[in-house]
Amino acid sequence: MNPSNTKAPVSKFAALAAGTSVIAVLAAIAAPAFAENAPWVAPASAAAKKNPFSGSAQAAASGKQIYMTTCAPCHGATGRGDGPAAAALNPKPANYTTKAIAAESDGSLFWKLSEGRGAMVPFKTAYSEKQRWELITYIRTLQGKK
Repeated sequence: MNPSNTKAPVSKFAALAAGTSVIAVLAAIAAPAFAENAPWVAPASAAAKKNPFSGSAQAAASGKQIYMTTCAPCHGATGRGDGPAAAALNPKPANYTTKAIAAESDGSLFWKLSEGRGAMVPFKTAYSEKQRWELITYIRTLQGKK
């Protein structure tokens, strides 16, 4: 028998472990894609937070300035999720004029804006808490406009 022509037997355990590792890697790669298409729900504690600037025209004006430079490229100038960058995104940016978004609490929207998900980058370090609330205040002015 020529030792160079012999193969060491592969144990059933080693084969199973290798197969399991491949499945784990594939699941890790696919998980973000599934997560991005899953419902995006803020924690109850975040959703319960109240907007300290709700209804303030001054806060909405400040929020609009940030929105037009930072958010409009994806969410569109009128908040319909149809900005010039939206075509390349999956999932598509939120349409702020829908009843579903109108039904979300300010705290929920604030949390999503702060934390981000997928192509929606987190803004908690880019903007102050005040600025993020101002953005939410402005976004609320987009609802009902078609």
